[in-house]
Amino acid sequence: MNDTTSLPRKPLYTAADLEGVPWLDTGPGEYPYLRGVHASMYTGRPWTIRQYAGYADPAASNLAYRRALEAGAMGLSVAFDLPTHRGYDSDHADIAADVGVAGVAIDSVDDMARLFEGVALDRVSVSMTMSGAVLPVLAAFIVAAQEAGVDAAQLRGTIQNDILKEFMVRNTYIFAPEPSMRIVTDVVRYVLEHMPHFNAMSISGYHIQEAGADGVLELALALANAREYVRRLIGSGVDVDRVGRQLSFFFAVGRDFFGEIAKLRAARVLWAELARSLGARDPRAMQLRMHCQTAGSTLTARRAQNNIVRTTVEAIAAVFGSTQSLHTNAWDEALSLPGEDAATLARDTQLILQHEMGLCDVVDPWAGSYLMEALTARTVEAVRATLAQIDAQGGVIAAIESGWVAARVHEGAARIQAQTDAGERAVIGVNRFRAPHDDESESLDVDARKVRSLQVDRLRRLRASRDPRRVRAALERLAEVARSGEGNLLAATIDAMHARATIGECTSALEQIWPRWSAPARADRGAWARARASDAAWEGAKDAVANWRRTRGRAPRIVLLKLGQDGHDRGVRVVAAALADAGFETEIGPLFVTPAQAAQWAASRSPDIVGVSTLAGAHLSLVPALIEALRAADVEAPVVVGGIVARADHARLAAHGVAAQFGPDTPLDGIVRDLLRATRRAATTPS
Repeated sequence: MNDTTSLPRKPLYTAADLEGVPWLDTGPGEYPYLRGVHASMYTGRPWTIRQYAGYADPAASNLAYRRALEAGAMGLSVAFDLPTHRGYDSDHADIAADVGVAGVAIDSVDDMARLFEGVALDRVSVSMTMSGAVLPVLAAFIVAAQEAGVDAAQLRGTIQNDILKEFMVRNTYIFAPEPSMRIVTDVVRYVLEHMPHFNAMSISGYHIQEAGADGVLELALALANAREYVRRLIGSGVDVDRVGRQLSFFFAVGRDFFGEIAKLRAARVLWAELARSLGARDPRAMQLRMHCQTAGSTLTARRAQNNIVRTTVEAIAAVFGSTQSLHTNAWDEALSLPGEDAATLARDTQLILQHEMGLCDVVDPWAGSYLMEALTARTVEAVRATLAQIDAQGGVIAAIESGWVAARVHEGAARIQAQTDAGERAVIGVNRFRAPHDDESESLDVDARKVRSLQVDRLRRLRASRDPRRVRAALERLAEVARSGEGNLLAATIDAMHARATIGECTSALEQIWPRWSAPARADRGAWARARASDAAWEGAKDAVANWRRTRGRAPRIVLLKLGQDGHDRGVRVVAAALADAGFETEIGPLFVTPAQAAQWAASRSPDIVGVSTLAGAHLSLVPALIEALRAADVEAPVVVGGIVARADHARLAAHGVAAQFGPDTPLDGIVRDLLRATRRAATTPS
């Protein structure tokens, strides 16, 4: 069995494997759309090349978008910075380090206008990955387009608007689940009424797989979320065919080449069945339209140029799975934000596949394959079984709230990392065929202080030029719509944006009714230990911890922190679980905290070591601030950092006092030994 798969494989498939497999005689464009949603597929029109990008301030991102369109991109996908995702203006004191770092900073309609200056919004499809602050962000987009002469009815694209996925894995939520679901349904209702060419939701499996789920769990959870959304909308009086026509899906395509093709084919079958069971009769409502992205989790920091091959093969799998649009990752994204040359190569990869390799010449070339048809049918069966397990939990929201979803995803992440560290899951250049040196690469360096300074100045000028009474009235109306349940939240937010309210002010108005919500990060013990049972390197690491414990009379104590608005917690949860299995006493701090807040929390735990997980690029501001705050709180424990840190930043972090740094490819047994060494060095260093 290939260790990358979620379903067992055998080395040879024959005609006997097709016995009992349905749909073999259906064609593309025919229910249940196994072979594609259109009869001609890419022979009539190739997939849309849609690169996900955004950084710094709107002017910088606008330049990147215009260059991408000139170079062959056919659609834009906007990456917003974390403060925007979480509904903060750039001048909010708690989020200063994150402004413009992991995406573009948007505070107002004027920012949105700058972002799309010179882009024909009535012709270019725009996808926005936004769920938490979906109301003010989508409202700002609509108003900016209207003021540029493009009516909402002419806009083409997609708003993600998938909040359940945020509660499962990505954590860029703002409000609790129930008010968040109210926001979701109001957005859909508005889009259905006013924006006929715009997808009201993009239901994401991508982030679920990136967090550790295999393809079956990814697909099951995405479909369970879609089912919950559609049921809510039907219950509020919306016609199921209208909903289905303006939904899309978003899937990851990772290293399980055959399995990912089968997953995408199975997704169309399952959605067609599910939509029909919910009452859909319009073929367009039963056709699952998808965007795909190559997997960020398969990118490696060591021998990073190998990622070019990984991404290319993953892109081919997405094409063979008949995606409608595709983003290919840049090869250097495990090192830092992608450089311009790497991003251009990622886009050119798709152009080569479309124009040089003949992949658009044949509709569903895998049709009739013994392997592919059997694997597709088995994937359908496995997803149905997982959906039944979700139903047994009381539905997807109950499964989220009970921790069932988090436990399943976390177990997968721990198993993948353990298999990689043990060498059972081959990663060329990391645990097999390692080269004596790493690649150097260009990286994108965003000056967060400069970006924030620009944004703060724009906010100051905006607030000085607008009518404060009009803004106040619009925000009070938005809060009243939330309080009363009458009226549409997106319509009220559009009125506030017309008055020149900001993203943060709209969010604050809603916070009067629905306080910000936060869930604790959990790490489930056992998954790591089970995957590394009897492994010599892991047993040696556990012995080292046991020796430390015998010497000190207790277990080593580590606290693990996320700083700022970085809610990506796959890595920190896996590390916490593995260290607990090794014998550490571990605890994960709360999400979305400032360095000062994190230091106070850590000080109350009396740690032997403090670990910081960073994936969002703000480490040069946040980690030194944490170290200063720990010193002020009389915490003398060494600080270590793990995650994505550009090589150029390693020396700077070390100069600030970071005791050890771990890249995304570092085996956990090596991390254990380095942590113990750091505690011993700290014990022998004079204070």
